[in-house]
Amino acid sequence: MKQVFCRPKSMTKNIFHYCAGCGHSIVHRLIAEVIDELGIRGIAIGVPPAGCAVLAYNYLDIDMIEAQHGRGPATATGVKRVLPDRVVFSYQGDGDLAAIGTAESFHAANRGENITVIFINNAVYGMTGGQMAPTSILGQRTTTSPAGRAALLDGHPVRVSEIFSQLPGTAYIERCMVNSPAAILKTRKAIRKAFQCQIDGRGFSLVEILSPCPTNWKMTPIDSCRWIDEVMCKEFPLGVMKDVPAVEQNEGG
Repeated sequence: MKQVFCRPKSMTKNIFHYCAGCGHSIVHRLIAEVIDELGIRGIAIGVPPAGCAVLAYNYLDIDMIEAQHGRGPATATGVKRVLPDRVVFSYQGDGDLAAIGTAESFHAANRGENITVIFINNAVYGMTGGQMAPTSILGQRTTTSPAGRAALLDGHPVRVSEIFSQLPGTAYIERCMVNSPAAILKTRKAIRKAFQCQIDGRGFSLVEILSPCPTNWKMTPIDSCRWIDEVMCKEFPLGVMKDVPAVEQNEGG
């Protein structure tokens, strides 16, 4: 009998520590599948974040280097410049990328560093107790916004993909989600395209992934997936924000 489904070679056999219904485990597997498919396991280097995915190096069987909180793109930049033949990616949450790491992320993108960022947007600080994040939605209740996020007090949700798509150094930006089988397949294609963008030397690529966080949203896994469809997607529209052809990107810088 032909085997059609198996554990990716780039994924370890360790048991995930994530909460039930969390999207991190799904994205980890997608990354491993893409690495295997592209045949880059021996040259791939991942940069895990501070946050729920801080132990990502336990699950991806590739070279990994831990970064300080928010400094993933800076670390990835250094690795890529020293080892330009490697495929280097940072894996970041909304606090790691859009709060403490805003400067590193923004300027790495603006410089057009030839790295890839996998950005997990679950609209809340997951590891530290469910506090409001830069991506928390107006009206969303968190441990630090019990009455709901208010624009006058807390500002508006940060749309990372839209902002980064305006920077001249970015080559490929797409927002996806992992709340259904069809959505997962689309996200897999986006991750592959982002890695291929780096392999082709096109510059900075980022895949933003809307991911469920049932524990801190205080929902069931099923309701969390539904909330992404009914609420998150309205604030963070899905789709390709930017996809610069290789020729145009090379001519531009």
